[in-house]
Amino acid sequence: MTVLDNRALNRATLARQLLLERADVPVLDAVAHLGGLQAQEPQEPFVGLWSRVRAFDPAVLSDLLTGRSVVRTHLMRRTVHLVTADDALAWRARHDAMLRQRVLGTYRRELDGVDLEELAAAGRAVMADGEPRSMTELARALAERWPAPGPRPLGEMLIAALVPMVQLPPRGLWRTRAGVRNVPLSSWLGREIDPLSPDGADPVGQAVVRRYLAAFGPAASADLRAWCGLSGLPAAVTALREELVTFRDERGRELLDLPDAPRPDPGTPAPVRFLPAFDNVILGYHDRGRIIDDAHRGLSVAGARVVLVDGRVAATWSVEAGTVTVTPLDRFARADRTAVAEQGQALASFLSDDDSDRVRITASD
Repeated sequence: MTVLDNRALNRATLARQLLLERADVPVLDAVAHLGGLQAQEPQEPFVGLWSRVRAFDPAVLSDLLTGRSVVRTHLMRRTVHLVTADDALAWRARHDAMLRQRVLGTYRRELDGVDLEELAAAGRAVMADGEPRSMTELARALAERWPAPGPRPLGEMLIAALVPMVQLPPRGLWRTRAGVRNVPLSSWLGREIDPLSPDGADPVGQAVVRRYLAAFGPAASADLRAWCGLSGLPAAVTALREELVTFRDERGRELLDLPDAPRPDPGTPAPVRFLPAFDNVILGYHDRGRIIDDAHRGLSVAGARVVLVDGRVAATWSVEAGTVTVTPLDRFARADRTAVAEQGQALASFLSDDDSDRVRITASD
């Protein structure tokens, strides 16, 4: 079985993630191809798409949100993701059990004795009036009936798991600050969520496997689960075996992939790219060694915005008063420093509507 080293996996990942070369595709298609973008920080997907889509216009993404073609909702790993409306409806039921279990993993003691089906029905009844509500407002509406858990556990279980919700614009619009107001997903989109297959088959799970490999492969089953958090996917993988190809990584793990997906030459040059906080190109793997060194792995879960140099995490970045500040993790080579500065100037211009192209590169951290 062919062994793919970390550099080969890196270049395959960059190609699938539209980071080896910016893509000439509509924004909606990019969101769909990526399987969504992690979006608990509302402005971060704009940077993620700017780094991936040629001539990206942030107003287009805002229009997709207000036009209900993309939504902000709890999905993979119980985190807020920006996904297409079609994917939200198709995937949500398959994520239900995982979402419940993850909330219970945090609030099992507080929610002990609460009938979750009764709570879900009560939550849907409150939201049936069509009024957007914050998590706290929904929880308080039910607190008299369930006083013991407290508003936070009740609200988390309702909003993140029991009642499929979307976060309404203006939350998530370009350069807009707004609190979270929720409405049911089906009422916002005017369509019901796709039910699970009644025959016990898992077509959604199989579709998720294919979509993951298209955007993240080659990857191990553990990587797939790290991205979505779903259980039961080994059966979906087994059902797809005949249409997949397999490799090994340097640790000996089996890697799955789609036969015709791009696997560029490991020597392919990789441009500098600025990534937003919590980008799935890093979080979407159990073994993140293809893109970030173990010594810096903590950055990927701490909300640091990172810079890729030669395809790997090499710096963090921030922006204040129109200036993009880059802090290398190690000393840059001269050519890399120049490339980082040029891309940092372009990012500063994007974030400031061409009002500033200031970039500052500090001493290494």
